[in-house]
Amino acid sequence: MSIQASSIYWEINGKKILNNVSLEIKNGEVVSIIGPNGAGKSSFLNVLSGDIKPTSGNITFDDVNLKEITIQERSFMRSVMSQSQQIVYDFSVKEIIEMGWLDRGIASYSEDFKDAVVNVAQECSVSDLLDQKFNTLSGGEQRRVHFARTLIQLWRPSDSKDPRYMFLDEPTANLDILHEQNLMKLVKEKAREGIGVLLILHDLNLAAKYSDKLFLFKEGSLIKSGSPEEVLERDILSYVYGLTMRVERDPLRVNYY
Repeated sequence: MSIQASSIYWEINGKKILNNVSLEIKNGEVVSIIGPNGAGKSSFLNVLSGDIKPTSGNITFDDVNLKEITIQERSFMRSVMSQSQQIVYDFSVKEIIEMGWLDRGIASYSEDFKDAVVNVAQECSVSDLLDQKFNTLSGGEQRRVHFARTLIQLWRPSDSKDPRYMFLDEPTANLDILHEQNLMKLVKEKAREGIGVLLILHDLNLAAKYSDKLFLFKEGSLIKSGSPEEVLERDILSYVYGLTMRVERDPLRVNYY
């Protein structure tokens, strides 16, 4: 089971934002898109999630064309954590997390609702924040709450075989080192449970440590894809980022100067 994007082009006002991008995300793997600002990373995520219609190209979720999947079914298959998610009204943290819940009218799902909220809050280290108003939280705390909402959208009984995918756009933004590492470890754990994960990351070393595959973007094009060891090479990184890069191999680490 996988998501496949084939020959994706997207133009807006005559400007080419995505240029012939093809890639695959499989259940159970962590895939990270890396590249400089303006490379088309977030645009591609929005196309893949169905929020933007590409100018041309096809996207399939488990061999079903995205065009044929209703918005409701799409929400059940994939969850999305965007860069910026403003909350206007004065909701509590618990209410924000609960907004992610989808039960499809199945009684057994509803029976597990309360336990699911408690478990996800614990996983994301926001249990002590549940009764607080979301808009009183720090930026990092808000990111953790949104991640919890993203996770609960994909909650299923342990025996479920439903395909699930999670798209996270810079999920570690505003997080301190502890919560950054905890979030990435939780992402890996969810992948082991069978969720296919697409990340957008700016931290190359974080991407190297936690990703199964990397996709390197520049100016709307996919420049290189493969394992972190294959993609993180000095010459191509220097070209893409416009900096002199140094890549260490054991352990894999990128430095620039």
